[in-house]
Amino acid sequence: MEELDLIIESVQHDMQAAIKHLEHAFQKIRAGRASTTMVQDVMVEYYGAPTPINQVANVSVPDAMTIAIQPWDRTAIGAIEKAIINSNLGFAPSNNGENIILNVPPLTEERRRDLAKQAKSETEQTKIVVRNARQEGIKELKKLEGVSEDAIKGAEAEIQELTDKYVKNCDEHLKTKEAEIMKV
Repeated sequence: MEELDLIIESVQHDMQAAIKHLEHAFQKIRAGRASTTMVQDVMVEYYGAPTPINQVANVSVPDAMTIAIQPWDRTAIGAIEKAIINSNLGFAPSNNGENIILNVPPLTEERRRDLAKQAKSETEQTKIVVRNARQEGIKELKKLEGVSEDAIKGAEAEIQELTDKYVKNCDEHLKTKEAEIMKV
């Protein structure tokens, strides 16, 4: 019976990781307001090594439409600006010699729809990962020997319940994110 519990636990862990990934992906999809998460994946060429932007500068949000980036080393300001331009985030950085300011433009209706599609796509990918975790779990159950058929059927039902729960969780996350994106 312990083997069954380990398999179910492993499946649940994989599904939780998929939801965490979805939440992280949703943080990158902007919903009209400035956020430090919009630039968190920007890698800056700093002393010859790609370095996350938050390790070379202080990133803050002074107001709802602005991201301020203040490098700790002023010589890195050009590299940070270049990294932002090359990251294809759609920002035009303005540099005053000390800081880089990113103005987050208001979203157009078309851009909102594109972002909603992107959120839906991320959700579908997450659902695929959840379903794959279910398949892997069931495959592992079928490999077990010396376990009653009823115990395996019960474990399969439990894995299916987890799958339904996490797929529903994905849909709830999407509904919330779409409402956030479409809110003007």
